[in-house]
Amino acid sequence: MNQTLLVEIQTEELPPKALVKLGAAFANGIANGLKARDFLDTDSVVTPHATPRRLAVTITHVRGTSPDKQIREKVLPVSVALDKDGNPSAPLGKKLAALGFPDLSVNDLERAQDGKAESFFYTYTAAGSALAGALQDVLLDTVAKLPIPKVMSYQRPSGDTVHFVRPVHLLLALHGEQVLPLSLLGLEAGRHTMGHRFLSHGGQIAIPHADHYASVLENEGKVLSSAEARKESIRKQLLEKAGADQVLMPESLLDEVAALVEWPVVYECRFEEEFLAVPQECLILTMQTNQKYFALTDANGKLRSRFLIVSNLETSDPSAIVGGNERVVRPRLSDAKFFFEQDKKKTLESRLPQLASVVYHNKLGTQAERTERVTILASSIARRLGYDVPLAERGARLAKADLLTDMVGEFPELQGIMGTYYARHDGEHEEVALAASEHYQPRFAGDALPSTNTGLTAALADKLETLVGIWAIGLQPTGEKDPFALRRHALGVMRMLVEKRLPLSISALLADAVAVFEGQAAKVSEMRDPRAEVTVFMLDRLRSMLRERGFSPNEVEAVLAQNPDRVDDVVQRLEAVQAFAALPQAESLAAANKRITNILKKTDGDFKQVQESLLQEQAEKNLAAAIGRVRPSVDAAFAGGDFTGTLKTLAQLRDDVDAFFNDVMVMAEDPALRNNRLALLSQLHGMMNRVADISKLAA
Repeated sequence: MNQTLLVEIQTEELPPKALVKLGAAFANGIANGLKARDFLDTDSVVTPHATPRRLAVTITHVRGTSPDKQIREKVLPVSVALDKDGNPSAPLGKKLAALGFPDLSVNDLERAQDGKAESFFYTYTAAGSALAGALQDVLLDTVAKLPIPKVMSYQRPSGDTVHFVRPVHLLLALHGEQVLPLSLLGLEAGRHTMGHRFLSHGGQIAIPHADHYASVLENEGKVLSSAEARKESIRKQLLEKAGADQVLMPESLLDEVAALVEWPVVYECRFEEEFLAVPQECLILTMQTNQKYFALTDANGKLRSRFLIVSNLETSDPSAIVGGNERVVRPRLSDAKFFFEQDKKKTLESRLPQLASVVYHNKLGTQAERTERVTILASSIARRLGYDVPLAERGARLAKADLLTDMVGEFPELQGIMGTYYARHDGEHEEVALAASEHYQPRFAGDALPSTNTGLTAALADKLETLVGIWAIGLQPTGEKDPFALRRHALGVMRMLVEKRLPLSISALLADAVAVFEGQAAKVSEMRDPRAEVTVFMLDRLRSMLRERGFSPNEVEAVLAQNPDRVDDVVQRLEAVQAFAALPQAESLAAANKRITNILKKTDGDFKQVQESLLQEQAEKNLAAAIGRVRPSVDAAFAGGDFTGTLKTLAQLRDDVDAFFNDVMVMAEDPALRNNRLALLSQLHGMMNRVADISKLAA
């Protein structure tokens, strides 16, 4: 009979950061193991349950016995099973006995083709197996494969040593209301579990039926067994307590806090207003990272002096809980205030000499040397773009200075952010101050780009120096490994070039980046020129970025196949290609362009001007006239950046191009005729591929 299955391991407090992964692995391991053994229905629903003190899973519609199966067993090749006289051989008898069918004769076997030879087969019905036996194997296998971050060893009362993530106290296994006879980690399965350590009615709680697991735990044990349910309860309570304020609740923090409690209750706490003089990023980070608290801001994003905590205790008088948490957070905020005040006593510029003692990479020198390279490169980029060069140099030079501050030493996540605060305190230009944080942008997919010219040049310089330097010493990404985040750096460069419409040559940028290393002679001998490989790498990142924005692979390839050196207008070209592809003439012209490309590849490509006197067929005369007619419009549209207009104008050539290929033999025997026709196609090819290689649109 199909019933809901429940399996639970009740433990000491599990590591919170691993809880969700452990819960999912436990549930999936049980479900997949039973599915492979045919104990689940197609509509079986798997529900993981994970709390700080338990890993559990419920699965609906689980069979008590797996179905009988028809099994067709290969016995032996006929050539082995029968002797030369056609009688059963000794190996056949041994094989049948080994399979458990000693009484079978040759007449009971099926003789069938098996590849190029014949073999004997036997088909029989294998009885289904009981759930308990199969689940025992599945449970042992699942527990052995759990992604346990660190295994503990402990002794059971029996004296046996057990290895698991935390000590285990109870094993629960129910199929419907029936207890399954399982054993694990020195425990025998029953129907009892434990509720909340402090809020439950005390003692063990009996689960009468697998379907009642979550409700009994909630009502009698004060435990929300679903990690997702606890997370949503916390989210709802935080929003209610926040009122008109905004609550900062990153998903990672919600996940971690939900893994720390079984019955979440949110309380409000406060800290002294004087701490608000410290940059709020510092206060928010220390509350979230060290204390797992939720900060509040007003509607303008300014930090409030009240914050929210999630407790595992529900009480009508939470004053002790609130007071305790307020006392705990105060020293943390005091430390942040102390670091901030101490750091302000030294300017960022005064810290620069210390960068010489910080190793960036043993083959690429110190942070001081790297800062010098980035500064030179930022200056070059600013000069190319017509930006303020002294500001670009100053912004790049001070960008890494906050790495030497006490605050960043305590909270590395604040690098750049603190640099901006300290630069403002030092009286630096606002763009220089912003460059300290903006040169890290974009930090991740979807992150904002630098908002200032100085920040933009520093960000480009920083990422290009990293790409070229790390690649040049042979540490480019391999497979999934990318320890220096070169994929992110390359994508960031391409985003800035494309989204900011920067008229910069990729080859020129990489040449400048290579040049800054040449100025440090000690490094040159250990490096190779990575420009060609980095160019391909960057364009590959651009391909991925454009596909994620909704452009098709063929459209992207049409624009990037020619390896453009500038990409500031790549989106506009793609939009033009999209518009062209929607035209009824597009398919025919793309196919013709592909054909022309293939023809020209087979020639030397050195064609002179088309000679009208050598145009014999009416179709080639018409095509030459049509090209001459549309060329002024194509040239004007392209010069004005109207890529859509360029391609739409070319669509007028469809009929003449089709007629040319239908009526004209391109590779004529007469060399003069052949070369003239190739010259005509070469002219057409050049016009058609100015915006993109439209042959890539051909199916």
